[in-house]
Parts: sequence; C-alpha cells; structure tokens
Amino acid sequence: MWEQLQTQFAKPQVWIGLGITLLVAYALFRFGRTLLRRIEEHLSRPLALGLRWVWLLVVVVGWLAVATHVAYLPNVPVLFDLGQDIVSGFRNSAGQAVVIVALSLIAWNFVGLVSRRVVPDQEFSRRTVRVQTLKGAVESTLKVVIAVIGVIAGLQTLGVNASSLLAGVSVLGVAVGFGAQSLVRDVFTGFFILLEDQYGVGDVITVNGGVLSGGVEKLNLRVTTLRAMDGTVHIIPNGQINTVSVSSKDWSRVVATVDVTYSANIDDALKVLERVSDEIYKDEEWNGFFLEAPEQQGVTQLAPDGVTLRALFKVQPKSQYAIGREFNRRIKIAMDEQGIEIPAPQRGVTFGDRPLEIRLVREPGEDGARTGQDRTQAPVKPSLSREPAEGELT
Repeated sequence: MWEQLQTQFAKPQVWIGLGITLLVAYALFRFGRTLLRRIEEHLSRPLALGLRWVWLLVVVVGWLAVATHVAYLPNVPVLFDLGQDIVSGFRNSAGQAVVIVALSLIAWNFVGLVSRRVVPDQEFSRRTVRVQTLKGAVESTLKVVIAVIGVIAGLQTLGVNASSLLAGVSVLGVAVGFGAQSLVRDVFTGFFILLEDQYGVGDVITVNGGVLSGGVEKLNLRVTTLRAMDGTVHIIPNGQINTVSVSSKDWSRVVATVDVTYSANIDDALKVLERVSDEIYKDEEWNGFFLEAPEQQGVTQLAPDGVTLRALFKVQPKSQYAIGREFNRRIKIAMDEQGIEIPAPQRGVTFGDRPLEIRLVREPGEDGARTGQDRTQAPVKPSLSREPAEGELT
C-alpha cells in the first residue's frame, strides 16, 4: 500500500489532478453553503447547524473518494468505487453544470474579495481617485466576463452549440446596435474618461457648464453618479457629458476677496488683507494645505457699492472651501479691529423734487460690542466639505 502511494504520488499528473479536484470540492462546498444560508432563516438553529456539518462531511468524503480514484488506489475498495461513481456522474451534463455554477460563484466572490482589499489612501490625491475609480470599473467588468463565460460553458454542457448561438447573437447585436448608439457612445466616452483620468471617484465636478454639479460617487463605463450638496443623486450617461469642470484636480485656489467702502483708507485695508493672508499661511493648522505663499493682487474692482480687494491662495485640492471660510471669518474681525467698514446696503428715496437721503450709521456702542474677538482661534472649526456651486440645489 505504502509503495503504491509513493509510486502514484511521484507522478506530476496525480498532483495536478488532486489540485483540480480540491478546487472543485471547495467550489461545491461554497455553493452548498450559499444555498444553506438562503434557507437557514426558515429552519431551526440545531437543524441548520446539523445541515452544515452534514454538507461538510459529504464534501470531505466525496473529495477523498475522488482523490483515491485519481491516484488510482484500488486497494481502498470503498473509497475507490465511490470515487469512480462520482467521477462518472460529473461527466454527465447535470454534474458538469453544477461544477460550472460552483466555479463561477467562487470566481464572482473572489473578485469581490480582492476588490474590497484594495483600499485607497485616506489622503485625497490623484492616485487615490484613480484607485477608487478603477476599482469599481474593473470589478464590474470582471463580473460581467465571469457571467458570460459561465453561461456559455453551461450551455455547452447542456448540449447547446454555443458557437452557432454566438453567431446568431452577433447578428442580432448588429441590428440592436443601430438602435443602441447612445449606449455605445456612453461606453466609449466612459472608456476615455478612465483612460485619460479626466476625473474620478471623489472629485468635485460641474457638468456641461453648470447644469449639474457635485461629488463623484461612482464612475463606470456607462454612467457617472454625482451627489449634490442637498444629497440628491444625479445619474448622468457618459455620452451626454460634453464639458466637465473639475474643482479638485492636482491643486485648487482660494479667491480671497473683501469689499470696503469708498471712505475707507485703501492702503490700510490692503495691509489688513496682507496680514490676514500671511497669518493663515503661517498658522500650523492651515499651513499644510498651502502649496505656495499667498499672492496679493490688490484693488481689483471699483464697484458701485465699494472697492474690491483680492488675494489668491494656491492650496491642496478640496481644501479651498475650508480655507475660504476661515479667511472670511478672520478678515471680518480684522477689518472691525481697524475700524474699516465693509459696505452695507444704501438706498436713495425721492419725495417730490428733493431727494431724501438715508444712511446706515453705527451706534456708539456697536464698536465696543466687537472687541475681544480672537481671529486666530475659531470658536467653530470650518469643515473640509465643499461649497455648493452656483445654481446647485442646497
């Protein structure tokens, strides 16, 4: 017996056969467990547990019997004969169909398992965006391939000529293709979006010049899914996307503006703007978001209601929203401390031939109410969430 085992196990084809049978046995075991999970809720707990152990025992004994037959050990009469019967049974159409379904199920679950293990970095970057995007696209594509191969193999085992069937399907596909040009266009557009990394999952985009905007939650070859600020999900076929504005590609910019009245000292206001900009840039909490030192552009507009001052901050993508909110808080406090007025609405009302002029004037106690503010310490930290685009639902 021992000498026969040594002789058989010295053959490479025996090891290959054992490996294949072990894979098929595992596939059948997983297939049976999946079916049991579907009916466990209708069974008592002891019965469900007993069925699990019975199925495990059946698979183990079946594999040992087939392994004995593959290794050709006729000295083990019970297992050898049982293995011969099992092998002959799986050579029939029904047995092959069960194996194909089990193997397809294993491949399907394996793709999902590998996809879940591909975890992108927590920090937002182009690599993270690309990994998240390709992860979903590759997973869905592989599952479609597995389903198609499984159906074709199953038809072959049932005696259906898959070659002639595929030929007929291809002719039908050509006919359907004329009526599904939009679907083909969606797929081609989605392919080039992924290939060129135009945008990906996690990016903030505006589609077709501001018609729709939001964060990209899902992207595949057919559609792009956006989540708007109010939580609305927009599902856009890729073929209908003509232009895309990406707010989180490589780097972003904060357009830091503040308006002051015409009566204000512009030089003092510019010094305040520069001081607040440098203050945020040198703050340890915010410095990591900056890619360059702030750029002071000075007076950019003489508007009807006031004078516009502007600075530019080049920052990490998707951080422009929080930095912009912090700038607004600090510049308001700084302007109050220096007594520089930010324009308030003014209106002129005419009664007859003589105009009645109305001015908004601060009460003497209002300036004192603004003292004691610390612009370097925010009472509420601004979040990193994005700002709604113009016209977007909020």
